[in-house]
Amino acid sequence: MLDSGVNNGHQLLQPILDNADTLSVDSAWGTDDHEPRAGHGTLMAGIAGYGQMEQVLVSVNSVPLTHKLCSVKIVPRSNQAHTPRELWGDVTAQGIARAEIQNPNMVLVYCMSVTSTEDVNMGRPSSWSGSVDNLAFGEGENQRLIIVSAGNIHDEELWRNYPNSNLVSSVQNPAQAWNALVAGAYTEKIQVNDPNFQNHTPVAAKGQLSPFSSTSLVWERKWPIKPDIVFEGGNLLVTPDGKNVTIHDDLDLLSTAANFNQRPFETINATSAAAAQASWFAAKIAYEYPNAWAETIRGLVVHSANWNDAMLAQSQVQQGNRASFRRLLRTFGFGVPDLGRALYSQESALTYIAQETIQPFNFKEGSGTTETNQIHFFNLPWASDLLLHMGETPVKLKITLSYFIEPGAGEIGWKDKYRYQSHGLRFEVNNINESEDVFRKRINIAAREKDEDFQGNSGAERWKVGKDNRNNGSIHSDYMEMTAAELSECNHIAVYPVIGWWRERKHLSQVENKTRYSLIISLETPAQDVELYTTVKNMIQVPVEVKTS
Repeated sequence: MLDSGVNNGHQLLQPILDNADTLSVDSAWGTDDHEPRAGHGTLMAGIAGYGQMEQVLVSVNSVPLTHKLCSVKIVPRSNQAHTPRELWGDVTAQGIARAEIQNPNMVLVYCMSVTSTEDVNMGRPSSWSGSVDNLAFGEGENQRLIIVSAGNIHDEELWRNYPNSNLVSSVQNPAQAWNALVAGAYTEKIQVNDPNFQNHTPVAAKGQLSPFSSTSLVWERKWPIKPDIVFEGGNLLVTPDGKNVTIHDDLDLLSTAANFNQRPFETINATSAAAAQASWFAAKIAYEYPNAWAETIRGLVVHSANWNDAMLAQSQVQQGNRASFRRLLRTFGFGVPDLGRALYSQESALTYIAQETIQPFNFKEGSGTTETNQIHFFNLPWASDLLLHMGETPVKLKITLSYFIEPGAGEIGWKDKYRYQSHGLRFEVNNINESEDVFRKRINIAAREKDEDFQGNSGAERWKVGKDNRNNGSIHSDYMEMTAAELSECNHIAVYPVIGWWRERKHLSQVENKTRYSLIISLETPAQDVELYTTVKNMIQVPVEVKTS
């Protein structure tokens, strides 16, 4: 956790936070949590360690400790010299370096709920977000999963104008980072037990956007969708006359208090709480799948997410209306993650995961010009006979492609996404009645000739989110719904590159770089009497072949 420090004497934190893992970027800052009242870092620690603590405390079951914490203080006290903004990225890098030196053999997930309203600029990269992207991209196979809070609204006048104020309040710096997993906030908290507030009403209805959460609706469309996902962030109360808005503990999340000698628990809210929950969630995946890449863990968090009915209604989503899905995405990301979906397959819902390396570009033989190099084609073990037998039964196919881009050297050209991203990757699925050979030829011709996002006869209308919405940033997720019989034929999937500065700025000698990606594919049906998982499991005794073109 990159935050304000942690007071680790709390009974619940002692088993998961060693004294040796309380660190600081500057020794003069100390390692303790200096935040007033409850202590921001200590509150973050409780949720990052245990998830939603209210559920843990009322449970009669033992709580398995699957991961530990490391705290790195990156924020000075109010009476100490603050870091100039041009060095915020450097401080973040120092914090990460200290954690890795202290824990050289551990799988680390980074959580940062420190943001700024400066240098957002309609979603354009900043020096800080560029540093976060660079840290996530890493070197060699040292990629990092960095979770960042979206940033909050803390102004009563803006709260009174919910949700319009949220829709024009930008996700904050450095949460415009392409490679970061950015957590926004929604809420299901509407119940207040305090008799003094019985006449007050919640600002947000159950399942809607948290009044604290920012969005990326005001950004230029070429920049990434942020937040990526949402977790519980709490709610607010409005007085009976509608003139005042107030915070109440019943609508916040419970966590470990910094001043634990006086009281063991305190409350936290907003996107900080959401980012802490996202970190807990990611740590659970890393524990269950220790060989999962950072790209895969990020992909599984997003892939497991769904929108609830309140979110769809609040964003006025209309099926087939791409603009309404764009509003939904830039408000709620891909929705609320589900841990069960992220971790396990079921008979009626199975997930394929592929971790692959690709070389997007190369030099044309005998010339100094560059071209698209590799396209990967997946021919998955598909339960075609079972799907055909299921006939008109509805089935949902969902695909998520997660990878990290390398930000462009310097800030030259950062107004252009093709100068900022080192490369882009896209996925495509064959159409009904389209053979593998015809599909491969279509993808090869389109990708190599245009080197851009292409339409063609791609069956784009099948996808709910749509290409224009999903193809921003460095994680892409979409789904289609059709009959099982129709889906029985759609088992050919391509991953192909689009241009970036690795290819366009060839004088930097990065044209032939290789890069990693994670492709996550799931099939799900409401039918309960099918053996989808077992059928596919019996087919995958032979490794899946990935063909390169």
